[in-house]
Amino acid sequence: MAPKKKVAAVPAAVRKPAAAAKPTNPLYEKRTKSFGIGGDLPPKRDMHRFVRWPKYVRIQRQRRVLKMRLKVPPALNRFTKTLDKSSAETVFKLLMKYRPEDKAAKKERLLKEAEARAAGNEVEKKKPVVVKFGINHVTTLVEQGKAQLVVIAHDVDPIEMVIWLPALCKKMGVPYVIVKGKARLGTVVHQKNATCLALTSVKSEDERELAKIADTSKSMYLDAPRVSWGGGIMGPKSQAATKKKEKALAKELVGR
Repeated sequence: MAPKKKVAAVPAAVRKPAAAAKPTNPLYEKRTKSFGIGGDLPPKRDMHRFVRWPKYVRIQRQRRVLKMRLKVPPALNRFTKTLDKSSAETVFKLLMKYRPEDKAAKKERLLKEAEARAAGNEVEKKKPVVVKFGINHVTTLVEQGKAQLVVIAHDVDPIEMVIWLPALCKKMGVPYVIVKGKARLGTVVHQKNATCLALTSVKSEDERELAKIADTSKSMYLDAPRVSWGGGIMGPKSQAATKKKEKALAKELVGR
């Protein structure tokens, strides 16, 4: 075997000058980290993708993705068009003024009435102006034309309980709004949840506020254009594949 030839050294004139060494502080000793077994702890990494999430979390996420993928009919898609935050706050402020009495307040009122009767005094009873709740009660008020405003929750389960209510309100000319949270509606009437609430009348000082909400309802729901189909949002891979196909088809049409 022939001996290997030695490569000639670079001429001194061509050699690059060595970089000046950075001044080091003698007080600090440089210690390189070793991430081997028994060595330094490795830096924190985002392990989010590798976590085995609980089953209920996986089901929640799969449900959310499935709802995006499936096509949603107009009657269901209407419930995604909820009031914005500021408008919803205005509605809830008005509703909270007309909260029905809770159990403790009712007990106290009845006790006072009983004491007054025992003393031989006549008790004057006035029909209170309060929020009406319960799907059957609200439906009756809408059919009779007594309801001035109907507030529907967007997350009622099963949705079939209220899916027909917007159409009924539109037919009867009753202003309605869809807000986020059945639990939030429930707090107004001292319940855990509430599908819908209705206002039959308000005090004179709140009539202007009610008229504003009714105008918002007309522009968003009653006089708004017909709600189209929703959903059908595919994932990024499917969207990229569809774009690629469309691009190839357009190229083929141009070439003809």
